[in-house]
Amino acid sequence: MIMPLTTTRLSPDWPCQVKTPGSYDWERSAAKWLRELVPARYAGYPAMLRHPVLLARHAQIQVQHEIRVARTALQTARADLPRLGLPESVIEHTIKLYAAEVMQLQHIARSVRAVTQALTDHNAGR
Repeated sequence: MIMPLTTTRLSPDWPCQVKTPGSYDWERSAAKWLRELVPARYAGYPAMLRHPVLLARHAQIQVQHEIRVARTALQTARADLPRLGLPESVIEHTIKLYAAEVMQLQHIARSVRAVTQALTDHNAGR
């Protein structure tokens, strides 16, 4: 009897830099990706290195903070940037940049949530 291949169905938000949960060294790839999302000093703390789920928690907080910053920059750009003497074309470009950054950060936040859930599930199964 031929057994069907089973594949883990990943969220579309799963980061391509992180191996599939359960595969060899996947937690290490998750921790490496998460370390890129937090300030370097946090990524070097021993507790963060030993417990990827702790690193994931901090990455979630960090990305949410970055989303708030980008939204504030976007919401205040039209009022604040003209006072800096910037040409309208630069202001429009900057507004588009901030809007794109908010969208990118929201995607990263969903990816961090997916990785965090996988790490939590993995820890619960131990």
